[in-house]
Amino acid sequence: MKKFSLMILFVLTVVLVAACGNNANNNTTAEPSAAANEGAAATAAPAESNSLEAVKASGKLRIGTEGTYAPFTFHDSDGKLTGFDVEIAREVSKRLGVEPEFIETQWDGIFAGMDAKRFDVIFNEVSITEDRKAKYDFSDPYIVSKAVLIVSEDNQDIKTFADLKGKKAGQSLTSNLSDIARENGAEIVATEGFNQAIDLLTSGRIDATVNDGLSFLDLKKQKPDVKIKKVDEIAEGSQSAAVFLKGNDELVKAVSDALAEMKSDGTYLKISEKYFGEDVSK
Repeated sequence: MKKFSLMILFVLTVVLVAACGNNANNNTTAEPSAAANEGAAATAAPAESNSLEAVKASGKLRIGTEGTYAPFTFHDSDGKLTGFDVEIAREVSKRLGVEPEFIETQWDGIFAGMDAKRFDVIFNEVSITEDRKAKYDFSDPYIVSKAVLIVSEDNQDIKTFADLKGKKAGQSLTSNLSDIARENGAEIVATEGFNQAIDLLTSGRIDATVNDGLSFLDLKKQKPDVKIKKVDEIAEGSQSAAVFLKGNDELVKAVSDALAEMKSDGTYLKISEKYFGEDVSK
């Protein structure tokens, strides 16, 4: 009986020692796991820098623009990219302490380019609309313009926007100006911009175009003999501004601040008068 009791005691001792060993092993395994988790957290990628910091770090501001929309963004006789929006963008870049890098893109693809992050901002006479505000952010407005109805000089049939019903209007498909023509019953003929619309109009391939009043004034100033006329205009002007992807609040503010400084110190007025002969910010 004594031997049997000793044997039971021995077995119990072995079982207890094994159990303690397993617990020790389990505890040893758990501790490195926690340490590994802490290490993973410590080596996780840092938060992405804000858009303004990223632009300054790169040393350049990537700007989407058409390059075919005089007088806002176009090429002069020497082939140099220039225009009202281009000069405004150059000055904004200077005040941010970076170089402007212009990426020329057709209007119909300019928002797709922004969505693909090909550029940081668009300077291209983009009107502020509720639909666009739902997807993009805008700087403070830097120009105000009115939509005008343009026809050939000898056209006597179209006198108001309502007369567009059943007529061919040359328009950029994604422009808010195209919406005005469409709402008045026009048949839309796709164009790549203002210049092409005027070419189609003067050659008789379209009946009219709803376009920017400032562009019309500039064209008549540059080519007073062009056989077109303005017959109607929208009473309320539209505001245009620089466009950004949402989530770039620091960059949006920096650009708006630069625009405010330009208006305050007279730089904006100088550029405005060069192209339009007056202050077009109001």
